[in-house]
Amino acid sequence: MEDLWKAIDDHIVNERILPALSIMREEFGDTILEAIDRFAERYESLRKARPDAFVKSREAYGRGFYS
Repeated sequence: MEDLWKAIDDHIVNERILPALSIMREEFGDTILEAIDRFAERYESLRKARPDAFVKSREAYGRGFYS
């Protein structure tokens, strides 16, 4: 499970939103809305725990992302 979260965290930190959501959907059986909520919770947790890992500010993160 630790490797799973490491992979998800890597995607989140590097602004690879769709791969992170895809893993959450596959591994946890989340609906897209559940995966988005789980992503948001993990994103906030990572921002607090590892603020220096993020290159972009909260405001800029995900800007221009369209799926």
